[in-house]
Amino acid sequence: MTIKETIKKGMIDLKVNGVDEPKLKSRLLMQYILNKPRQYLIVHDSETLTLRQEVDYFKSVKKLINGVPLQHITHMQEFMKMNFFVNEDVLIPRPDTESLVEEVIAIAKKINAKKILDLCTGSGAIAISLAKYIKDSKITAVDISGKALSVAKANAKSNEVENQITFIESDLFKKVKKEKYDMIVSNPPYIKKDIIKTLDKEVQNEPKIALDRWI
Repeated sequence: MTIKETIKKGMIDLKVNGVDEPKLKSRLLMQYILNKPRQYLIVHDSETLTLRQEVDYFKSVKKLINGVPLQHITHMQEFMKMNFFVNEDVLIPRPDTESLVEEVIAIAKKINAKKILDLCTGSGAIAISLAKYIKDSKITAVDISGKALSVAKANAKSNEVENQITFIESDLFKKVKKEKYDMIVSNPPYIKKDIIKTLDKEVQNEPKIALDRWI
């Protein structure tokens, strides 16, 4: 099958199975499988895929249908104009969290805040964004999950701010040294367990520890 034919079939499969944004997701999957930008797909849409590429593509389509988030397949999410690695150990950074980060940056610049504590850092999206956009800032990023911190550390390195961030594995303040911070920011788990069951399958497939405030 050609790139165009495969994307079309993938889109139809996703749409029939009630997956949101089937056209966009079918195309993004192809970009991931081929490791090519959107422009390549447009110019080379009549190119025939290898059997391996075709099999891998439709395996990914099936994962989407089963509720696996697209970002857990591609392992990538854009946030604050940066690329973040994500997997099943961290919550996928949401666009609405960018509003929180932008507000923190604005306040930090206004009061000249440099030393900032980020609780429940997850993928490190907030901490890394603050380190990137606040000059000479020193960020302490805390999370209860060691696996999440491993992801955050990798993202800090890939976005070239690892020297500005100290990572601590802790349940909120428990292992954080008592010292003064200019600002404290957090986007903690806040969804009740019973509510999670009513959410989209993709959300339910994200780490419960990052969703459920009672865990």
